[in-house]
Amino acid sequence: MNYKISQRAASLAPSLTLAIDSKAKAMKAAGEDVVGFGAGEPDFDTPQHIKDACAKALAAGFTKYTPSSGIPELRQAIADKFKNDNGLTYKPSQVIVNCGGKHSCFNVIIATCEAGDEVIIPAPYWLSYPEMVKLAGAKPVILETSDKTEFKVTQEQLRAAITPNTRLFVLNSPSNPTGSVYTPEEVKALGDICVEKGVLIMSDEIYEHLLYDGAKVKSVASFSPAHYDHTIIVHGLAKAWSMTGWRLGFLAAPEPIAKAIDAVQSHSTSNPTSFAQKGGVAALTGPQDHLPVWLAEFDKRRRYAHTKLNSIPGISCVNAKGAFYLFPNISKTGLKSSEFCAKLLEAEKVAAVPGIAFGADDYIRLSYATSMANIEKGLDRIEKFCKSLVK
Repeated sequence: MNYKISQRAASLAPSLTLAIDSKAKAMKAAGEDVVGFGAGEPDFDTPQHIKDACAKALAAGFTKYTPSSGIPELRQAIADKFKNDNGLTYKPSQVIVNCGGKHSCFNVIIATCEAGDEVIIPAPYWLSYPEMVKLAGAKPVILETSDKTEFKVTQEQLRAAITPNTRLFVLNSPSNPTGSVYTPEEVKALGDICVEKGVLIMSDEIYEHLLYDGAKVKSVASFSPAHYDHTIIVHGLAKAWSMTGWRLGFLAAPEPIAKAIDAVQSHSTSNPTSFAQKGGVAALTGPQDHLPVWLAEFDKRRRYAHTKLNSIPGISCVNAKGAFYLFPNISKTGLKSSEFCAKLLEAEKVAAVPGIAFGADDYIRLSYATSMANIEKGLDRIEKFCKSLVK
């Protein structure tokens, strides 16, 4: 049988982060002592009160279809979160609950972009952004940055990249994969350009609660009514509540865009899992005392890993201000990222994600959302590997 695959599907690159994580887990299952730096998920368990709310809903038979964009109780809790945390007023009808932060991004791009449109994406980028743009038939326009600017796109770069076909600008702060955080002043300046040029902003704020060294975040939607009207915020419960497998994301958008996304979702996934949504309500309305504890531990790991990486021959690394990733520069080792990661995994049983997956081939991504013992062991192995490259 000659199976014809659509050009849309054939053009996609598989997720390297998921592939690396799967390979590392398979090696561990086979008994190999692998240290994995690949997965972008906290190693902490979901807080107990969230699990209890889900279990209670399941026991009570809350297992049927819900409204496609989420139960009213959760949409209201999300609207309250935006009001309390960000000073933003959204009606529940402007909030869409979906199957994870990735689904939020996908829905926004599918609902707003089409063939002929351009989407501006700063690199390094979360690896799914360009692929989602391709699925919508639009064109990703990549703006390259480096560690010299803490991986932040400049106003001049953004202004020069905008054309009459530009539909959307993707802003991710704190960033996956770099951990960089735009200051409120930088966010406003980029937002000003988009407002001036009539370009929508997809603001990915899923890491907003994971901040270090006094870093501050301010949503681009909060600067003025015009900024609000040009912004779609994508978010989710995976990172700050360790709910990666729950697949609960959400977004907030101007009413016409929210309505369009609601229609898209009604014909694709329909509602997120019913009883998981009850857990989502508990996550947003219940105790938040887990977060300072997690942040203190993440910060401890971040500081150790940053110092250790900068002591390794051939590696330099700017420190992250948010999220739970470091993005070290490996260019002085003489290897590009895929070869570096393949040889590292083979020689030292350490799994890292090649920077080429994020549009930056001179870097690798390391997640410090793993135990300090793993970080110490893994970085010692990276040091041994890098020393072996020195002739």
